[in-house]
Amino acid sequence: MRKTLLVLGIICFMGVGVAGMAGAEMTIKYGHVAPPFHGQSKGADAFAQYVKEKTNGEIMVNVYPMGQLGSERSMAEQVQMGTLEMASVTTAVMQNYVPQTAVMDLPFIWPNRKVAYAVLDDPAWQEKIFSYLPKKGFVGIGWTENEFRDINNTKRPIHTPEDLKGLKIRVMNSPVYIDTFKQLGTSPVGIPFPEVYNALQQGVIDAQENPLLTSILIKCTEVAKHVTKTRHALTECMVIVNPDFWNKLTPQQQQIFRDGAEHGIQVNREVNAQISKKLPRYNMSIQEYCDQNGVKVVTLTPEERKAFVAAVQPVWTKYRKIVGEDLFNALVDLIQKHQN
Repeated sequence: MRKTLLVLGIICFMGVGVAGMAGAEMTIKYGHVAPPFHGQSKGADAFAQYVKEKTNGEIMVNVYPMGQLGSERSMAEQVQMGTLEMASVTTAVMQNYVPQTAVMDLPFIWPNRKVAYAVLDDPAWQEKIFSYLPKKGFVGIGWTENEFRDINNTKRPIHTPEDLKGLKIRVMNSPVYIDTFKQLGTSPVGIPFPEVYNALQQGVIDAQENPLLTSILIKCTEVAKHVTKTRHALTECMVIVNPDFWNKLTPQQQQIFRDGAEHGIQVNREVNAQISKKLPRYNMSIQEYCDQNGVKVVTLTPEERKAFVAAVQPVWTKYRKIVGEDLFNALVDLIQKHQN
């Protein structure tokens, strides 16, 4: 009898312990590469605050900006291995692990911001594109973003694909970006991001492609005075979570994470729009900065943009096979639907 009571006592004690652990505070890490003032960073902070509030402090998300936990590629691998619970990683980097995500970076596929946001926020599209992630060790729960990308160069104004020919251009180390700029007649170079300014200044490269906002903030427009607003790609980042950690969350907590990611991207977009109107450190708009600093900005006309779209069609054809007809057609159909 004594032994029976002792065993029952141990079982009860263990039960209380497990219940206590279930209600204990959980602290996780969330990494990204954006600077603290950027919309992407503010969106991640908003996500963390949302999760804290909705879980009554049971889950605390510590956000690490500016690549404190490593490069995007490193963080993606950390999430895969389970040493990092979550991160925000560009689709350009994600395609090295999940080839289907390359569909998001097809050149000139997004006609404008309104259409892009309508597609990205479409629950059916999110379900479809995120469905490719679990087999590769990721769970996708939402987006963060940088901006539409433009071309910044030291040589000349760019109005046509022919104007790009022969330029040495730094691009992200991503298959679809490298293929795109090869198709446009340039020589793509995989220089690390922190080295871009010096490479332009020393003539190692002639050009780099980044959002105009980024080019100003990293001072590339001080040495490369020509900018063309090609808006050839929208830098979207997937909010990825380690599957083992994700499966430890209750369904209610998982929904809070998804809702938090949705809240975060809205904050992200709002802050990006504000920054464009008033640049950090400069207290002026992008246009005012360019006017005052001799940066010559070319905005493509509809006809000029069509010429670029036509020039990159071989890239679309190649990646249509890589990502699969079904996924490619799903994206094109959604873009057309929201464009009409």
